[in-house]
Amino acid sequence: MKLTLLCTIFIFQLQGLCAQSAFWEQQQSYPKVAKAIKARTDTLQQQFKKEGLVFPPKQLYIRSFKYDSQLEVWVKSKGDTNFQLFKTYPVCALSGTMGPKRMDGDFQVPEGCYFIKSFNPLSNYHLSLALNYPNASDRLLSDSIKPGSDIFIHGGCLTQGCIPIKDVPMEELYVLAAYAQLQGQDFIPVHIFPINYNQEKSQAFLKKSSRDDPEYRAFTEKMKLIFTFFQERHQLPIIGVNQKGEYQIF
Repeated sequence: MKLTLLCTIFIFQLQGLCAQSAFWEQQQSYPKVAKAIKARTDTLQQQFKKEGLVFPPKQLYIRSFKYDSQLEVWVKSKGDTNFQLFKTYPVCALSGTMGPKRMDGDFQVPEGCYFIKSFNPLSNYHLSLALNYPNASDRLLSDSIKPGSDIFIHGGCLTQGCIPIKDVPMEELYVLAAYAQLQGQDFIPVHIFPINYNQEKSQAFLKKSSRDDPEYRAFTEKMKLIFTFFQERHQLPIIGVNQKGEYQIF
């Protein structure tokens, strides 16, 4: 019985390694990705060393602040318990207004808890990472027929509801995400907050902009709980969605 269990575990591990290897080979078959890996790996290694981090990262966590126009990349290497901040990239363009995305064509950048669902090496915006919008919360709270789709973190500096960070930063992020996937991280979390809750100016703006919208104010308080949990521990909370579409921390 014990031998059978060990064999089963080994088979699953082998399948996982084969899938990761196939993913890496597939990505390198695209000229833009192969060029980015060649151009950015050495510089990323140097940046990691400068920050006292181990390359390549075993896990990534991405969080973006809409009002503050920033995207943070946190990393965890093998043996680490907590995430450490690697780099903050400026988000160079923004469409829509404050508030989550609720329908197709509203040009809103989503707010909420997502993960990278796919890599897009053939993007019209250099390279891009697709988010799993609409998620479970969005499907309950957004337009039931046309909630919208195709939300990416991408290169360039144009947007209709996505998160653009220009080409060179996008290459770095894409390569880091590919290395994390190669290390076995199937789901890279991406949390999009309305503001950086550590900034007083941002908090004042959010308070003013949500003053007449109790539903949005309640949403931002839930997002603040998620932000605070990570900020205090540098560990990700377990997040669920209740029947009302509200985020819950477990």
